[in-house]
Amino acid sequence: MRKTRVYVDTSVFGGVNDDEFAEPSRQFLARLKGGEFTVVVSAELLRELGSAPAAVRKELDDISDELLERVAVDLPVETLADAYVAAGVLGKASRSDAIHVAAATVAGADLIVSWNFKHIVNYDRIRKYNAVNILKGYRPIEIRSPAEVAYGDEGEDL
Repeated sequence: MRKTRVYVDTSVFGGVNDDEFAEPSRQFLARLKGGEFTVVVSAELLRELGSAPAAVRKELDDISDELLERVAVDLPVETLADAYVAAGVLGKASRSDAIHVAAATVAGADLIVSWNFKHIVNYDRIRKYNAVNILKGYRPIEIRSPAEVAYGDEGEDL
């Protein structure tokens, strides 16, 4: 069976150092490091992590390269991010967030995981992202917080 391809944004790695988000972030990252998912990362994520504290960067470094799939921020990603801004999903000042969603969408990721409730994990925006995706010929994408995917259901009695 194919592994779920999960795009992870910068907030997830930073979440381990935030009291409110630390536990679900650690649990989700443990699932990533354990190889349960293919981890899709973009050049935008790598750029943002470049200025992050060493402890945050280490969280990505601890994920095996074999589990990572890198996505370029190329013309299709830029074009889709611009379409989100043009459609009013986000303002120009939040273009980096649009790039994260566009990179995941263009790469065909199954899921985006983020703690960014204002610009990414937001019911109204998710609907708008997916409307633009459909208009531009892409499939809709699931967007969740790490808390929603921190724990698997393997071995549980249902």
